[in-house]
Amino acid sequence: AETAVEGWIIIVTNVHEEANEDDVMDRFSDYGKVKNLHLNLDRKTGFVKGYALVEYETKEEALRAIAEAPQEPFLEKVLACDFAFVQPP
Repeated sequence: AETAVEGWIIIVTNVHEEANEDDVMDRFSDYGKVKNLHLNLDRKTGFVKGYALVEYETKEEALRAIAEAPQEPFLEKVLACDFAFVQPP
């Protein structure tokens, strides 16, 4: 994975449509200091489109979130996490 200028960004998918920024922030703060959070909302419904981008300062924090977040359901859904930006092979 490659680092962005600011930090390490992971993409979280299968986010419950009724999740809000505070829910996601609380959950992902368990794995490290969240520098930035982006929830994509559907303009028509106001609900989450199913994914979020979470930015950490260190690779270790990002790796911890990728490894641990899917192990416990979040609002009854199992999350999938990976680095948002990966260098081509």
